[in-house]
Amino acid sequence: MSPETVSPLVLFALVSSVTPGGATTLATASGAHFGFRRSIPLMGGIAAGLASMAAAAAAGLAGVLEAMPSLQLVMKGAGSAYLLWLAWKVGRAGPPRLDAELAQPTSFVGGVWLLWVNPKAWAMTLGAAASFAALASGPAQLSVLLAFAFGFAATVSVSLWCTAGTVMARLIRTEAQWRAVNMMLGVSLALSIVPMWL
Repeated sequence: MSPETVSPLVLFALVSSVTPGGATTLATASGAHFGFRRSIPLMGGIAAGLASMAAAAAAGLAGVLEAMPSLQLVMKGAGSAYLLWLAWKVGRAGPPRLDAELAQPTSFVGGVWLLWVNPKAWAMTLGAAASFAALASGPAQLSVLLAFAFGFAATVSVSLWCTAGTVMARLIRTEAQWRAVNMMLGVSLALSIVPMWL
C-alpha cells in the first residue's frame, strides 16, 4: 500500500478531527488551565478513543449500531449528559490554580469515554469505514489502517488545540477575562451536542 493510496484517508481523518467539537474544545480548555504536559493523558485518551472507534467501525460494529437504534439513542443520551457536565465544569471555572491539589485535568479514560459516546466521532469513523473499504483486503486490515489514520489525526488535532489553549492562557490577565473565556469554552462544548441530535 503506497502513501499515495492512503493519503486521501489521512487527509479525511485530519480534516474531520481538527474541526471544532467536544474533544477539541476540551483540549483547548485543558491546555489553558493545566498546560500541555498535564493535558497529555486527556489527549492520549482522545487519540486512543478515536483510533479504537475507527477500528471497531471497520470491524463491523457499524452494523450492530444500525440494527439497534435504541443503543444509538442510549449512546447519544450518555454522550450528551457527559458533555453537558464537562461544559458546566469548564464554564464555571475561574482562573487556573495550577498549584491546587484538587485541580485535575480530565483523565485518559475520560478522553476515551468522550469519544466513544460522541456521535460526531461515530459518524466520522463509520463514514471512513464505508468510503475507504477498498483500500484494504478485509475488515482486519481496514481496522488497522483506520486506527492508525484516526489515531494520528486525533493526536495532531488535539495537540494543536491544546497548544492554542496554552498560548491563550499566557494572554489572559484578569479574572474577568478568565471567566469570559471559560464561559465561551463551556458554551462551545455544550453547543457541540446540537449536531448529534439533528
